[in-house]
Amino acid sequence: MTLARFLTDTAEDIDLAAQTLAAGELLGLPTETVYGLAADALQASAVAQVFQRKGRPADHPLIVHVGETSQVFDFASEVPDFALALMQAFWPGPLTLILPRLPGVAEAAAGGHPTIALRCPSHPLAQKVLQKANVLGVKGVAAPSANLFGRVSPTTALHVREAFAHLMVIDGGSCQVGIESAIVDASQGEPMLLRPGMLTVAALSAVAGREVRPIGKPKEASPLHAVPAAPGLLPSHYAPRARVRLMDAADIASMAPSFQGALAVWAREPLALPAHVHVKTMPSQAADCAHALFADLRLLDAQRVEEIWVQTPPDGDAWAGVHDRLQRAAA
Repeated sequence: MTLARFLTDTAEDIDLAAQTLAAGELLGLPTETVYGLAADALQASAVAQVFQRKGRPADHPLIVHVGETSQVFDFASEVPDFALALMQAFWPGPLTLILPRLPGVAEAAAGGHPTIALRCPSHPLAQKVLQKANVLGVKGVAAPSANLFGRVSPTTALHVREAFAHLMVIDGGSCQVGIESAIVDASQGEPMLLRPGMLTVAALSAVAGREVRPIGKPKEASPLHAVPAAPGLLPSHYAPRARVRLMDAADIASMAPSFQGALAVWAREPLALPAHVHVKTMPSQAADCAHALFADLRLLDAQRVEEIWVQTPPDGDAWAGVHDRLQRAAA
């Protein structure tokens, strides 16, 4: 079997991509966060292929991508005012909202749960495909990251091909954001941040008009907010083949000379390391670091090292998404 060709931004290729989804087949779709393994969210057989190809448990819900805000009502039974405000401010963009699901709609994509995860991506090619597919009756596209379950997310079309050699993929270049979207639960009256991304808690709270509490930070004087099923919450996720360790720069420098085995280091600070250590510089700004994170982990892992030592990122709201991905990669 020959490799599937990469699609481009031509009208013919956009039409072909939309037709592929409408026919119940899978597609590699670029977004501003990571590349997705896309299927028509309302075709249960197509969604089943996504779970099977990724090796993903069928009860682990998928994010459904829509082309515009009005399509949310094809999937959600209720949208609170603060969720509408978040959509107006951050869609299209790297924000997913968990909402109550319309009964009988997209049950397979939701993993059988009563809620649905919805996002409107900003990548121009994703927008073109979603709009064209909508004309063909595809109201939303389930698109988890286009990689094997639990492994490093793809941020280029070539990364997708490494996992799915015969999948048709739209080449949209390198993903601008580079890590998955922030996920806010809006299904229980008060917003909760289930997964951090590159939208800060401060920015989300300012728009929502109330505090968007990170998971694990219960609201005082009220029942605990039950955590709904959502993507990307497993303790171990986004992992390369090599073991990932988060370490202080001083520990990396002091321990590397005695490490017995092939080693790679991803650090912000210049370190005096043995010549055999594979070194790549971690960007010093949070947005740049997020953009490079998965691509750099893949490059270092390709060196066939046993371990990748990562300098622990700085604290702060802007770095929360990077911290989350690295902690899960190291789990």
